[in-house]
Amino acid sequence: MTAPRTIVIAGAGIGGLTAALALAAQGFRVIICEKTGRLEEAGAGLQLSPNATRILIGLGLQPRLAPHVTTPASVSIMTARSGGGVIRLPLGGARDNAPYWLVHRADLQSALLGAVTAHPDIELRLGCPVDNLRATPAGIIVNGESALALIGADGAWSFVRRQLFPETQPHFSGLIAWRGTLETSRLKSDLVPHGVQLWMGPKAHLVVYPVSSGERINMVAIMPGAAIQPGGSDAGDASEIRQHFAASRWPANARAMIESVDNWRRWPLFTMPDGGMWHEGSVALLGDAAHAMLPFAAQGAGVAIEDAAVLAQCLGTVGDDAAGIAPALARYAALRQPRVTLIQRTARQSGQIYHLRGPMALARDLAMRALGAERLQARQDWIYDWKL
Repeated sequence: MTAPRTIVIAGAGIGGLTAALALAAQGFRVIICEKTGRLEEAGAGLQLSPNATRILIGLGLQPRLAPHVTTPASVSIMTARSGGGVIRLPLGGARDNAPYWLVHRADLQSALLGAVTAHPDIELRLGCPVDNLRATPAGIIVNGESALALIGADGAWSFVRRQLFPETQPHFSGLIAWRGTLETSRLKSDLVPHGVQLWMGPKAHLVVYPVSSGERINMVAIMPGAAIQPGGSDAGDASEIRQHFAASRWPANARAMIESVDNWRRWPLFTMPDGGMWHEGSVALLGDAAHAMLPFAAQGAGVAIEDAAVLAQCLGTVGDDAAGIAPALARYAALRQPRVTLIQRTARQSGQIYHLRGPMALARDLAMRALGAERLQARQDWIYDWKL
């Protein structure tokens, strides 16, 4: 039997680890059950905008992250149509002391893991899948132990979600994310980005930015492809991505960056319905388990971090009363669903805009220039300025 005010989290990814820290800050005892026996790097670089970094800073993670993050001055939007820039969006200084960070996923996970393992009220159990759960009047039994609530932070192919909503599963978008990194010194100096570069092109786009304090370059190329094994990735054949961008007549500088990477991995992009799936009784979902989305707003990790903070705030008012858990989780869902829906739709629409070709691509580029950097950047403020 567990101690009072115990919450179990399934999954030790970014959302699960952040939720553990946020819930522990509210006075809960937290058990994290992670099915893998060892936490390993998954993915490559991440963009964390101020809506996410202010939460991480509030949880005391800035000292752990500071040696690893890069703070970009701008996002440069480039076009494959001409090979040049369309517009440069200044990211400016920190918003309420919350900067825009570029970070390698492994560095963020390491910082979160360090804080979790150092916290006396958090227990991390590796090699411990959540494979049995049962609701009771006093909460929920998870793998034979009692808890006030179970939080499913176990990814797009969530076991917890399958128990709550078995008919709702992720949908393959028809797109593959090719992710790779390389040491900055291996890239020609005139190709090294000093901020974020977003390249828009026919039926594909490319995002390039520095990570690991500028020592490495992260690249993400999105293009159509056939579905591969759900819930995983595989080593991509570099010749395939090079041929795709060559056949689409991308400019030489973009192709040179792509050709410099030889460790590509392919990730099929699966999505959940707009609005996500959130809770039932004393069980709730967060992150990709609730609302896996396309990455075209650079908010996948950020929204999971937001989920964790709102969830902890809602549950923090409950005390030891198990009867208060379900209403608190309903409040969490009501707070998160409208915002997540907008971000899901924004990401999908952005991808459609990025992948235009021919006269439509020219019209897009001209419209962006006419709109101007200030007004274009203002369209992102609703995402970046979010606070608890």
